[in-house]
Amino acid sequence: MSDTQEPDTVSALEAPEFAAAQFVRWFREVAPYVHAFRGKTFVVAFGGELVQANALNTLVQDLSLLSALGIKLVLVHGSLPQVNEQMRLKGINQHFHRSRSPMDADALECAKEAAGEIRLDIEAAFSQGLPNTPMSHAQIRVISGNFVTARPTGIIDGIDYKHTGQVRKIDVDALKFAIERGSIVLLSPLGFSPTGEAFNLSMEELATSVATALRAEKLIFLTETPGVISPDGTVDTELARLDADALLASGELDADTAFYLHYASRAVKRGVSRAHLVPFSLDGVVLLEIFTHDGVGTMVVEDTLDDLRPATIDDVGAILKLIEPLEQDGTLVTRGRAVIERDVENFTVLEHDGVIYGCATLHDFPKDQMAEMGCLIVHPEWQGTGEGEMLLRHMESRARALGAKRLFVLTTRTSHWFIKRGFVQGGVADLPKDKQAHYNRSRNSLIFIKRL
Repeated sequence: MSDTQEPDTVSALEAPEFAAAQFVRWFREVAPYVHAFRGKTFVVAFGGELVQANALNTLVQDLSLLSALGIKLVLVHGSLPQVNEQMRLKGINQHFHRSRSPMDADALECAKEAAGEIRLDIEAAFSQGLPNTPMSHAQIRVISGNFVTARPTGIIDGIDYKHTGQVRKIDVDALKFAIERGSIVLLSPLGFSPTGEAFNLSMEELATSVATALRAEKLIFLTETPGVISPDGTVDTELARLDADALLASGELDADTAFYLHYASRAVKRGVSRAHLVPFSLDGVVLLEIFTHDGVGTMVVEDTLDDLRPATIDDVGAILKLIEPLEQDGTLVTRGRAVIERDVENFTVLEHDGVIYGCATLHDFPKDQMAEMGCLIVHPEWQGTGEGEMLLRHMESRARALGAKRLFVLTTRTSHWFIKRGFVQGGVADLPKDKQAHYNRSRNSLIFIKRL
C-alpha cells in the first residue's frame, strides 16, 4: 500500500480528446456519490450576478444532469443588480446592497420586473433541447408558485422598511409534492402576505429557510467569492460549524465571504446536512463540488466529515470494492465475502461524505502481546494526503488499547512505506505461534514489526 502515489488523471481541459481510460476511471469513482445523493434534496441559490456574468446556461445544464441522476432540486435566485438597473433606467435615485434596506412601492415594482425577467430566463434555459448539447433529450419541468408566505420587516430603530420583508412560512407540503414528482422548483426573492401584499426578500435568507424547512441534504450558494481562504492562500474545503462561527466572530473574513458563511452556518445549525460556498466563475463548479472528494469551494458541516469508525455489516460491499483490485494483482491474499463478513468487527473504515474510501483490519494475539494490521488500503483517488498515515496511527492506538506491545504487518509490495514509519524487518520466528502456523510460504511475504 502506498500513501504517496499520484493519480494519473489530468483535468478534462488538458486530457486527450479520447482519454477512454480516464473517462472510465472517473465514471466509476463518481458512482458512490451518485448512489449516495439519489433521492436527496439540494437547494441551490445564486444571485443576479451569476445571470449578469452569462453563467446561467452552463449552470442550468449541470443542474439538469443532477436532476437526471435523481437529485431533487429547489432553485432560489436573487436579482439585486437587475433591480438596481431597473431603478436606474426609471430614474429612481436609490441603490440597494446586500444589507437590508427599506423598499418603497416604486422600488418594489422594479424588484417584481427584475425577478420576473430572471425567472423567464431560467425557465427558457431549462427548456433547451438542441441536439448535441447537454440539454438534448432533457425534459425538465420547472414550477414556480406562491410557496413562501412573507411578513413585513416593520419599523426598526425608527425606520419603516415598507415592502422589505422576511420569510414567515414555507409551504413544505406543496414543495415536496412538486419535487417528488420530478419537477424543479424555482423560487424568486419575493413573498406574499395573507392579505396579498408583496414583499422583497433576501435571497440568502429565503434559501436558508427553504433548505431548513425541507431538511435538505445540501444548501449550495453560488457566489462571487472562492470560499473561505486559509492563511496559506488555499481554499479551506471543509469547516466545522463551530469553526465557521469562530471565523465570523474574529472579523478576519472579507465582507462578501462573511455574508454567505453566516447563512451557511445558520443552515447547518438548523439541521441542513451540508452548506457550500462555491464560485460561479469556475466552469462546472457544482459538479466538481459534489462529485470530487475535497470539492472546490468551502463546505460547512456540523462536524468534519472525514470519519474513522468501526466497520459494520453494511460496509462489507464497500470494503470488498477496495480490496478486490489488490487481490487481483496479487498484493493481497484473496478473501471472499464470507471472510469479510466474519471478520468485519476487526475492520476500521475511513468515510467521507457517506463514501468509504479507506480501511484497515486488526487481529489481536493477546498471548504474545502482539497485533497484526492488515488490509491497509486507501482508494487511489485519495492517496497522497495523509489518510494512510491516519489509519496507521488509529490502528496503533487500537493495538495499544488491546494491550499489544508490538504491531506487525505482512506485505509483498510496500515495504518502504512501513520502514519509513518505524517498522523494522523481522522473520517468521518473530511472529506469534498461531500466526507462524498459518504463514503462507508460497507468497513469501515480508514481515515488518513496530514497537508500540
